[in-house]
Amino acid sequence: MKLWQKDKTSLAAVEKFTVGKDREMDAFLAPFDVLGSMAHITMLESIGLLEAEELTVLKAELRKIYHEIQEGNFVLEADVEDIHSQVELLLTRRLGEVGKKIHSGRSRNDQVLVDLKLFLRHELQLVVEELKSLFDLLQQQSEHYKNHLIPGYTHLQIAMPSSFGLWFGAYAESLVDDLTMLQGAYRVVNKNPLGSAAGYGSSFPLDRELTTSLLGFDSLNYNVVYAQMGRGKTEKLVAFALAGIGATLAKMAMDACMFMNQNFGFISFPDELTTGSSIMPHKKNPDVWELIRSHGNKLQALPNEIAMMITNLPSGYHRDLQLLKENLFPAFQALKDCIQMSKLMLENIRIKENILDDEKYQYLFSVEVVNNLVLQGMPFREAYKKVGMDIEHGTFSPEKEVKHTHAGSIGNLCTAQIAAQMDQVLQGFPFENVDKALEKLLNS
Repeated sequence: MKLWQKDKTSLAAVEKFTVGKDREMDAFLAPFDVLGSMAHITMLESIGLLEAEELTVLKAELRKIYHEIQEGNFVLEADVEDIHSQVELLLTRRLGEVGKKIHSGRSRNDQVLVDLKLFLRHELQLVVEELKSLFDLLQQQSEHYKNHLIPGYTHLQIAMPSSFGLWFGAYAESLVDDLTMLQGAYRVVNKNPLGSAAGYGSSFPLDRELTTSLLGFDSLNYNVVYAQMGRGKTEKLVAFALAGIGATLAKMAMDACMFMNQNFGFISFPDELTTGSSIMPHKKNPDVWELIRSHGNKLQALPNEIAMMITNLPSGYHRDLQLLKENLFPAFQALKDCIQMSKLMLENIRIKENILDDEKYQYLFSVEVVNNLVLQGMPFREAYKKVGMDIEHGTFSPEKEVKHTHAGSIGNLCTAQIAAQMDQVLQGFPFENVDKALEKLLNS
């Protein structure tokens, strides 16, 4: 029996279509549904809708269910509609009538909402932790290879000298901005919708501030209509944050694929991190980087997918929102996999020495020569014209020396300043407060 069923049973085809992959997606929400229920029943007892003894036995059983989920021993039974029904069913089986009391003062709408917010908050924290590890590696490699010069390109044409110090450091700093955007999404996620019920509140005197505190949220989604309207919007904002990270990884992957190409030959990797060809024995293909690039591009498409699915929906709940989970939930694992594989590749990267000794890179130093002439007193336009004529006449023969000292240049990477920016962003995430609140909820 479904919670919403009246006198008629849905046609099997209708049920199959409307359920879709919801049961599969519910596996992601299982532990968070239990946490939400623990906070909710604690609040119910505080306003007199549960006896203290009932709260004690319910919390003890919910704690058991939580550990069953963590240990992989929790099953969503075939004839049970969703995770919410399964948890309530287990409580009723094990505790009797008291198990039926946990749904007072809430709807599946706000139950799903709080589950989603807790899940998204948890996954965003994992992404931040993975990205910090990648950031640290990029900064380490930036310092290690700061004196290894490479060509810089504009329009894919040889432009000016660059370095692997700059290259690694650029992606480190990109992650700072990516995490700044992710922090904005996290702040939207970290608001409590529980108590909005079906989107119009409850006649029970719910203490929504209490559940907010118990679950470690920063604040409430105060307006109960907006709490429901936030579904879809929240997922879209999270998708934009993931897309920003995906763009950084995809660009880095493209660089790596290009730098591995024999016509560049700037970097290489151990054989075990590349793949071969079925007919060409010499091939060492950058499959890992190519897949990171493709996953990164898929992530960049995610905000548009979600935006199209929620376009023109009025306020209130709509079943359209169910499908968002199928797009968003797997994206987290894909992103974490890409970050971890990026770290594996960059930990084992091999950098070619003395790249700029190749004659074809001599024009990289044209700006250096122009600037030296300017420092000697020649007007810039005259210096530019002179070097251009030397190149045209084949008499250009520069000294291959780089003396960049300003902030953020080859000789002054500002690694410490970028690290300070990252630390400042990380301090804006209230992970410690969240972890403490949930630990207290589980152990009280």
